[in-house]
Amino acid sequence: MNKIIGIIPARYKSVRFEGKPLAKIGEKTMVQMVYERCLESKLLNQVRVATDDQRIYENVLSFGGEAVLTGENIATGSDRCYEAVKNQDCEIIVNIQGDEPLIQPKVIDSCIQAILDAPKAVCSTPVVESNDIEEIYSPNAIKVALNQDFEALYFSRYPIPYHRSQIQIKEYYKHIGLYCYRKNFLEKYVTMPQTPLELSESLEQLRILENGYRIQCCLVDYESIGVDTKEDLEKVRKILGV
Repeated sequence: MNKIIGIIPARYKSVRFEGKPLAKIGEKTMVQMVYERCLESKLLNQVRVATDDQRIYENVLSFGGEAVLTGENIATGSDRCYEAVKNQDCEIIVNIQGDEPLIQPKVIDSCIQAILDAPKAVCSTPVVESNDIEEIYSPNAIKVALNQDFEALYFSRYPIPYHRSQIQIKEYYKHIGLYCYRKNFLEKYVTMPQTPLELSESLEQLRILENGYRIQCCLVDYESIGVDTKEDLEKVRKILGV
C-alpha cells in the first residue's frame, strides 16, 4: 500500500472559540486527543498537525507528536493539508477535523478504504443515516444525495431530497466532515477557483462535483460531535467524565 498521511489542520484564531486546539479536556489538549485517536488508525502510515500558530506547534511537539508550521493566510483546511505535504511522497492525504476529539479510528479507516476501493474517485468522505427532523432541517448539518454506487450527487444545507409525493425516504444521509484525497488531485484542487454552488452553499466539496470529479461516500455508524463553542467543549467533557 502506498503512503497514507493523516493531516489535522489546527488554527488558533477562531471567531467563535479562539485557541480551540489548546482547550483542555481533562489533562490533554483537544489537538492531542484528536492526534492520539488518529494514531489508533490501522491504515494511516503517518499523522501530522498542520498549524499556523507557534503555541499549537510547540504543544504537539511536547506530547511527542509531529507538526508543521504553515502560513497564516490559508483559505481552507484542504489548502492547509496540501501545504503540509506538498513536498512529500505520498498517495492519499486524509483531512481530519481538529475539533472532533471523539473521532473514531474506524471511521478514518472506513473512509480510507472507500477511496482505495474506488479507483475512479478523487476523494472519499463518510456519511451517517439520520431521521432526526431537527437535524435534517438544520443548515449546520450537511445533507448529501447519493447515486446507486454510493457516490455523492450533491451536498446541501437544505434537506435533500425534497419529497413531492406521499412516498418518502425514511432516512437522510448526513455528511461527516472528514476527507481522503488523492494527492495528485488535491494539488489541482487547491488551484481551482471557487464555483457558484460552492459559494451559494458555502460548502467547498461542491467545487469537486462542479468540476466533474467523483466523491465516493461510505456509510458509518458514528455520532459526530464537533467543538465549535465553549458549550460544545463542556458537552465533550461530560461525555468523557472529565
